[in-house]
Amino acid sequence: MTQTMTVPLSQPSRPDEALARPRGVRRVLLDSGYALSAFFVSLSACVVVAVLLSVGLGLAALIFGLVLVSMSVLVARGFARVERTRLRSMLGRPAASPAYLTPAPTDSYWRRTLTPLRDPQSWLDIVWSLIGIVTGSLAFGLALAWWAGAAGGLTYWFWQRWLPIDRDDATTLASLIGLGDGRTPEIWLNLGIGVFALVTLPVVVRFAATVHGSLASVLLCSRAELQEHVHRVEGGRDAARQAEAASLRRLERDIHDGPQQRLVRLSMDLGRARKQLGEDPERAGETIDAALLQARETVDELRSLSRGIAPPLLVDRGLAAALRELTVRSEVPVEATVDVPDTLPPHVETAIYFVVAEALTNIAKHSGASRASVGVWIEYGGVEVRVEDDGTGGAHLAKGSGLAGLQQRVLAADGRLEVTSPEGGPTVVAAWLQFGGS
Repeated sequence: MTQTMTVPLSQPSRPDEALARPRGVRRVLLDSGYALSAFFVSLSACVVVAVLLSVGLGLAALIFGLVLVSMSVLVARGFARVERTRLRSMLGRPAASPAYLTPAPTDSYWRRTLTPLRDPQSWLDIVWSLIGIVTGSLAFGLALAWWAGAAGGLTYWFWQRWLPIDRDDATTLASLIGLGDGRTPEIWLNLGIGVFALVTLPVVVRFAATVHGSLASVLLCSRAELQEHVHRVEGGRDAARQAEAASLRRLERDIHDGPQQRLVRLSMDLGRARKQLGEDPERAGETIDAALLQARETVDELRSLSRGIAPPLLVDRGLAAALRELTVRSEVPVEATVDVPDTLPPHVETAIYFVVAEALTNIAKHSGASRASVGVWIEYGGVEVRVEDDGTGGAHLAKGSGLAGLQQRVLAADGRLEVTSPEGGPTVVAAWLQFGGS
């Protein structure tokens, strides 16, 4: 089910950190630069690392040999760092940097020296340094051949006049394939080759760069991406535990300060009314009326607390209806766009609901805003949530206004929360929550 209302004040920026890939001529030039330089980078890495590693392994029986092996690992790390930088800057690809093993400050000299040898990523760097020359040479050869074919073929008509002519044997490529003798058929043939090379150049250099870049990504970045995923999952798990603990403490406090006190008073009023029934029935009726009011207020408060745990409207009618109720009940006029499917996971729907609810509550209490906007839609493999107001600004995650707890809830849903609130406004609360898309 989709509910659409007024368009929000402005569209959000992309929440993830994926790099924008250049297009057009710049894309071709960057792919070409990456492919042409791949040979020289991979050749340098192969020669230096292979020499250090082979000499070090040959002298492994000696102490100096282990130092050389460790040095070859550090050199391979350096070349790997250069390649990751090239992947990001020239190919526009996300290239995660791994967390290498580092020695403790109290470790001995030899333990610090041998620590790089215990790191699995270090040996993947070694492997890339030794075999990267294969894909680097392929990428270099393809890019060089296509650039030479395009440049040479398109300009052959100009520089062919300085080529020497063999009067005894005037055989040319054009004559061999039956296009005729002389320079004119040769010019047209080379022009056709140049046009073909120019037209196919973007595809070829993209293929060349992809072949070499894919090998680098697998060997140099895949383990780092796995480490980042593990850390993100662990962070989300810890955030979920903290959010749950904070919610339970807050619920316990709210029940103690609210419904529990009202129920105690209700029991006392009922006990007093029972004693008054025989002595003063009229006063007993007043006491019972007060007890009924206490009971109604207790029920209302319990309903309010239940909405803080799992809003009934969200459970019964879905996210769009629950968000519509929030915007209708808001003290500040709200313009909203809600465009989400009804198949979102429950924990994502709950997180979205509380992001909007907490943001609107803060707007009503602290911002002094005259209007606000709410936007929720699917984008970049997740759900975008954006709440904006034209208030005085100054909101911050560390100010204890409920946003800090909200950040824990968003992290628990494998998402990210950003608050932009300069002094004078506007305030923007933006969240991105993943729900299984890519």
